[in-house]
Amino acid sequence: MPWSKHKSWWQKLLPWVGVAIAIVLLDQATKLTIERMFDYGDVRPVTSFFNLVLTYNKGAAFSILANASGWQDEFLTWVGIGASLFILYLLARHGTQKLFSLSLALILGGAIGNVIDRIAYGHVIDFLDFHYAGWHWPAFNVADSAIVAGAALLILDELLRVRRSK
Repeated sequence: MPWSKHKSWWQKLLPWVGVAIAIVLLDQATKLTIERMFDYGDVRPVTSFFNLVLTYNKGAAFSILANASGWQDEFLTWVGIGASLFILYLLARHGTQKLFSLSLALILGGAIGNVIDRIAYGHVIDFLDFHYAGWHWPAFNVADSAIVAGAALLILDELLRVRRSK
């Protein structure tokens, strides 16, 4: 039955798309809040090692390509869209593998959150600033955090898979 195949595909995909949507909503809500409460460059200390700051990133992770001549905006948008489509394909095929799918859903939500910024503003809004002894980690956002958490879970999933196969 063709419909039963589609139903199975949607049943595997839907919970993970829900996780991705939750990440996108949290990401966009926090970015909008910071945009409304801060002027560009404002820094508000929260702890001795953490600030909230409004900054914009026209590049990729850690501001790689931020000083390029502008070609990176469209390129990074298309990379994010392409990665999102590939992740949806993987989720549809492997949606029953919980840890693998959770990691992909986190990455998907983060990618979409940052693509929304690139399309809407031409840059990504960053606001989380961790620092120690005068050294600052590059500012980031909820979408970036989801991508990093998803990548870490992807590595854990693979390590567990290798361990099970022994």
